[in-house]
Amino acid sequence: MCLAIPVQVKEVLPEDMAKVTLEGVSKIISTALVDDIKVGDYVVLHVGYALAKIDPGEAARTLALIREAAVGDAV
Repeated sequence: MCLAIPVQVKEVLPEDMAKVTLEGVSKIISTALVDDIKVGDYVVLHVGYALAKIDPGEAARTLALIREAAVGDAV
């Protein structure tokens, strides 16, 4: 199963790269597939690539659902 998750851009780097964070974990990703990335944007991340920008509210709802599913699996 593949999963793409929302992450927030913390730093825009040269050569279509960016530093993103999720739950305190940072990662360098490719932004080559998405135009006009800015610090603070949320993007959908899949295997190291930003696939699309996502609205901050939608990102928050999606992350809440992922957290809920994770807690449900742990019980």
